[in-house]
Amino acid sequence: MNVMLKPAAPRPGAAPARVMICDDSVVARNAIANILQAHPDIEVVARASNGQAAVDTVKQINVDVVVLDIEMPVMDGLTALPLLLAQSPHLRIIMASSLTSHGAEIAFRALRMGASDTLAKPSSLSLAEQSFGPELVAKVLGLTRLARSDAAGAAAASPPLAHRPAGTKAPRLLAVGSSTGGPNALFALVQQIGPRFPLPIVLTQHMPASFTPILAQQLDRLGMPCTEARDGDRLVPGRMLLAPGDRHLLVRRGSAGMTAQLSNDPPENFCRPSVDPMLRSACEAADGRVIAVILTGMGQDGLAGSREVVQSGGSVIAQDEATSVVWGMPGAVARAGLAHAVLPLPKIGAKLSSMVAEHRA
Repeated sequence: MNVMLKPAAPRPGAAPARVMICDDSVVARNAIANILQAHPDIEVVARASNGQAAVDTVKQINVDVVVLDIEMPVMDGLTALPLLLAQSPHLRIIMASSLTSHGAEIAFRALRMGASDTLAKPSSLSLAEQSFGPELVAKVLGLTRLARSDAAGAAAASPPLAHRPAGTKAPRLLAVGSSTGGPNALFALVQQIGPRFPLPIVLTQHMPASFTPILAQQLDRLGMPCTEARDGDRLVPGRMLLAPGDRHLLVRRGSAGMTAQLSNDPPENFCRPSVDPMLRSACEAADGRVIAVILTGMGQDGLAGSREVVQSGGSVIAQDEATSVVWGMPGAVARAGLAHAVLPLPKIGAKLSSMVAEHRA
């Protein structure tokens, strides 16, 4: 059977997220469905075995999020992607790709075509996968909120939060941390600041090692040079260095200025690379002259590092809840009172430029 539909079941309160799973493997479809249906706020309303079946399904029923496999018979995921979006403009699509470099290349191509997020799919989908299930659930819930907000024509207002004054030191370094929903947020931020941004930039995105080289290539295509960091790479204005998967990116200071150092130290906040060691080392190497940006992501990685940024005289900007897929990392920073500004993603670039220009003036 190509398509399995489930009628919507009314529930009290907010309606559950309505999800379709499109994968040619019945084992994968069932495993993903079991993960999602274990959450009370998610309902799997359809299962499809190929892209054509998925396109036909969204013509019949309302769906918030599609978990879309890439390689399928009849119609593959990349072919189905624009057709799905044409049928339902507010639909959010998560591309489930393999952990290979080839899978990463296709997943990032899908992001440029309009997919909302990617998910690295383990070779064996099971509840024993410690990271896959929670990340999948978080993305589905966050993207459903964004989809329904867009459909309603207005974003939900973020809660009022106390903002602290900006750091008084002229910044020498921009450090950005992100996780769930991060790739698209990074693309947007880099396009906002433009190729002539006058500070070196270091980036930590929670992502497998097979994906980070492709992410660096995608960022590089936006106009500002970007590479995966290597030991000894110099930090220079107008260039981005991205933490490689499974390595912490640290910043060191030497006679030639600031350089990158990669570390195999244990994971922090269950992550390697982790944002916190990047921020700690950046504060030391740049004498606290750091602007940190914490973008969408699960958990609270970046909270301890942001505290050190503030204590050493730097500034922190957090993405707001309304534009975050998951308001975990930026929310932790904002609720702790560490953020100089809590902003929608489209406004962060302009804020960074004005902060740098103010000190230069």
